[in-house]
Amino acid sequence: MSAGDRQKLESTTRYDPTEVEARVFAEWIDGGYFHPEAEGSPVENFSVAIPPPNVTGALHMGHALNGSMQDALVRMNRMRGKNTLWILGTDHAGIATQAVVEKDLRKEGKSRHDLGREAFVERVWEWKAEYGSRIVEQYKRLGASCDYERERFTLDEGYVKAVYRVFKQLFDKGYIYRDNYMVNWDPGSHSAISDLEVENREVEDVLYSIDYPVEGSDEVLTVATVRPETMLADTAVAVNPDDERYGHLVGQHVVLPLVGRRIPVIADEHVDVEFGTGALKITPGHDPNDFEIGRQHGLEEIGVIGPDGRMTEEAGKFEGLTAAEAQAAVVEALRTEGRLRAEEPYTHSVPFSHRSGERIEPLISLQWFCRMDELAQPAIEVVERDEVHITPSQWKRVYLDWMGEIRPWCISRQLWWGHRIPVWYCDACGEVYVAEDPAAVPERCGSCGGELRQEEDVLDTWFSSAIWPFATLGWPDDTPELRAFYPTSFLTTAREILFLWVARMIMTGIEFPGAIPFRDVYVHSVIQARDGRRMSKSLGTGIDPLEEIDVHGADALRFGLLAMSSTQDVRFSDAKVQQGRDLANKLWNASRLILLNTVEVEAAPRPTCVEDRWILSRLERTIASVTEKLETYDRCRRLTRSSGATSATGTWRSPSRASTTARRRSRRRSSTRSSGCWRCCTRRCPSSLRRSGTSIPRAKDTSPSTLSRRPTSRSSTRPPKPTSRAASG
Repeated sequence: MSAGDRQKLESTTRYDPTEVEARVFAEWIDGGYFHPEAEGSPVENFSVAIPPPNVTGALHMGHALNGSMQDALVRMNRMRGKNTLWILGTDHAGIATQAVVEKDLRKEGKSRHDLGREAFVERVWEWKAEYGSRIVEQYKRLGASCDYERERFTLDEGYVKAVYRVFKQLFDKGYIYRDNYMVNWDPGSHSAISDLEVENREVEDVLYSIDYPVEGSDEVLTVATVRPETMLADTAVAVNPDDERYGHLVGQHVVLPLVGRRIPVIADEHVDVEFGTGALKITPGHDPNDFEIGRQHGLEEIGVIGPDGRMTEEAGKFEGLTAAEAQAAVVEALRTEGRLRAEEPYTHSVPFSHRSGERIEPLISLQWFCRMDELAQPAIEVVERDEVHITPSQWKRVYLDWMGEIRPWCISRQLWWGHRIPVWYCDACGEVYVAEDPAAVPERCGSCGGELRQEEDVLDTWFSSAIWPFATLGWPDDTPELRAFYPTSFLTTAREILFLWVARMIMTGIEFPGAIPFRDVYVHSVIQARDGRRMSKSLGTGIDPLEEIDVHGADALRFGLLAMSSTQDVRFSDAKVQQGRDLANKLWNASRLILLNTVEVEAAPRPTCVEDRWILSRLERTIASVTEKLETYDRCRRLTRSSGATSATGTWRSPSRASTTARRRSRRRSSTRSSGCWRCCTRRCPSSLRRSGTSIPRAKDTSPSTLSRRPTSRSSTRPPKPTSRAASG
């Protein structure tokens, strides 16, 4: 050590992460330590695919927690000498990215339609080139040891090839099809979204009771609804077949108020006799449940609300009004006609778009769908057999329940940014072409010579994310990376994308490469705001991890997040992050003590007495316990002291509850009657031997592997203080 370095070390008594972290991380990158060679087999190697953050995203606490968990396992396996790959990349985030660029265009007084499709897509690529690397650079601030040299993007050329291969093969099997079907229409993004992108919120509406006159009589059939504007599209009134109040009306017709259309009274067991009046207006064009009932009974499907959220020509005199304006106008017209029997407050669950925050408008729309039944069954079986092991165990049950009720997946989105669906139409003769390579599609129809036009819609972003573990490794080509690192070893994820992403990766992994994409899935907790609310910029409850890194350092934040994580959602703890900062400072000063007071020697254990062996045994025990916790994803309980046993493969098993309880009782008994040392309650420790006058034997075999096999005390490194009897020993 030079005199200058020594003087600096002597004067620096506090660890300063701002001086260390960026410099050390740059050395790691320059040394290529995160870039493994594509050699060996998946069984020998260790690999993890990072959940790809949106290219529009900024690092948040969810990213930081997930990254800290993955990095802990990645670094542990790299230290073990395994060929370790942490796959990095970003998602093109169709809706979010297009929204950002359109917002910029509105500031210029333009829309994407003013630019045209090609120019708009080019504008998005320019935005991506300028801002798209922000989230990756923020992962570097976190200290994430990803392979930055193999960074992927879901719209890079090789990835697009994989997406189109998957689409073509699923289409050829008949799994992908086009149909008019009920979808969740998002008025905010002007696109259909999947069921999993919908969040339900409690909303207080008004429940209106409306009299529908029975044809040919003075009787009325009263229905209850919170959406009177959709009554203009009613095509039936349904009652429960077991409801004696309405049995005589089944098969008759009522006259639709304001419209005058005759609609039938039908019997359907799905009608809840306890809701409202027990009579349900059926609007197949604007309600998902009514849509199913309508298809079962062959009812007409009428749409009175368009994709723009305004009333259509079918709405008659209400055409052109927004849905909210139409509701007020319809209610007033019903009141004028004397058809409005009652109004009462009603609180219920209403679907909103997770993407735009707008209230979902159920619409029948011509969309592309993927039938899931055949893909889901193998994905159910591998989880049932624990070939894919989901931790904590309750999420396995949730996964299986959802997969058992899986529905067709709407995979088309009305956007311009994304994977444009590789389908071409001939309007002249109706011929349809589907191709993996757009360049191979002819300009003219092979049947009639007519001009071909490509589908305008793009694929759902989750469609491309579903193939992430193998497409990032070069599939469909047989690459060295694919052979060395697929299947991957492990995945950690948030619960809200267990179905959006994890389930679909399992399905596509089995279907295409022919193997499960990972062996273990850990569903981590959600870090809430300090007051227990969800973290949100709009609520003002967000906590910026980069600000925490600026104050405490990346190591402190990572330590704090892992320390506060649990199997349950937890509040963000400043105290845990401070503990991480304090620990870093203690390690710094311990290192200063050694470096300033010893000569340079080989870093290896050289015990010369029992005290040295005792310290090394505690170290070995701690290493074993930490390893066990990491391998079993147990980050929410304190380290055990002498628990677990290791097999030849290095797999650790936790001790049983009974054995743990027995050890605790044994320790309590020993603390009151042992004549051992108060530091460890062990008769054979050095201090106890000296007090009793026993000679201390010299160490014979001092290798760490031998030390770890020797019988050792089950006691704590910080045992209870002695009783008077123990002290007198």
